[in-house]
Amino acid sequence: MKRIVLLLLCVVSLGGAVMGPSAQAGDSEDLRRMFETVAPGGYHVGAEDVLEVFVWGDESLTRQVMVRPDGYVSLPLVGEVLCQGRTVEDIRSEVDRRYAKFLSDTPVSVMIVEINSPKVYVIGKVNRPGVYLMPHPMTVTQALALAGGFNPFADDANILLVRGIGPEQKVYEYDYTDVSLGSDMYQNVLLRPNDTIVVP
Repeated sequence: MKRIVLLLLCVVSLGGAVMGPSAQAGDSEDLRRMFETVAPGGYHVGAEDVLEVFVWGDESLTRQVMVRPDGYVSLPLVGEVLCQGRTVEDIRSEVDRRYAKFLSDTPVSVMIVEINSPKVYVIGKVNRPGVYLMPHPMTVTQALALAGGFNPFADDANILLVRGIGPEQKVYEYDYTDVSLGSDMYQNVLLRPNDTIVVP
């Protein structure tokens, strides 16, 4: 119990005031805006994702590559290509354009082989705390379900969603009791990569 209390104190001290029912009206609007999709326009590639770059007609240039922590991959002839934060089509277009300088009439295709980058963290009084991949848009409730739900000692009315780091960090309250009854559904926001859910 002491560990959870200390954790919550650290979260609040790092992130500033908790955004709850007593917060200003602007904070409520901020929560509602968080309904936006995780990656408008399609999935955005991230570090540790694995891509296959297929160069038609030249198998020696075809390969699977993992996106490095710096967001780049290395490809023969064209060198370093930034992939992090971009859609597959955006990456394919650039790779195709750069290979066209060396090869004529050789189209390029790019596909995702493994999605390993977008992660969320669920900690505290859940049955399976840990790090979870988020290969598609996921809500707070869905992440809690992945973590096996609450253990008998959880305070499900005072869950915290921690977003961002350092001075940009924000902490939002999430009342599972209200959401489960269909009230204040705006709390059940879509998560973003590296969000942390704290269940006291």
